[in-house]
Amino acid sequence: MGAWGADSFENDDAADWLGDFCDKPDKTVIVSALSRISEMSADDYLEAPDCCAGIAAAEIVAALKGSPNNALSDEAKSCVSQIKFIGDQNLTIVAVNAMERVRTNSELKELWDESESPDEWYEAMSNLVKRLER
Repeated sequence: MGAWGADSFENDDAADWLGDFCDKPDKTVIVSALSRISEMSADDYLEAPDCCAGIAAAEIVAALKGSPNNALSDEAKSCVSQIKFIGDQNLTIVAVNAMERVRTNSELKELWDESESPDEWYEAMSNLVKRLER
């Protein structure tokens, strides 16, 4: 995983997912990334690329709810504006559940735990969940 920071979009996998999303800004792209995580059992190994894509998708859900990440690019904001989000509480629940799975039992968590700055990542993930829950 190429990462240059702890923020949701500061890694290659999230940037790639965001590019794919902006090529076809559709709710099904978001649901697919989040479902891949939320439908896994606790015993399944959740790999870092899936985590990063799921985090990026959760960020889009937060933006759709009116609580965007400050690092969301103008291009991404434009993509988000093309989707109609009418109080989709189920999608929010899936996003929160997926983020809890990433934060507690995933390869990405393990990688950040071994890094020099795990607190930055945990803070970024907590911030994302708080924005989702607003």
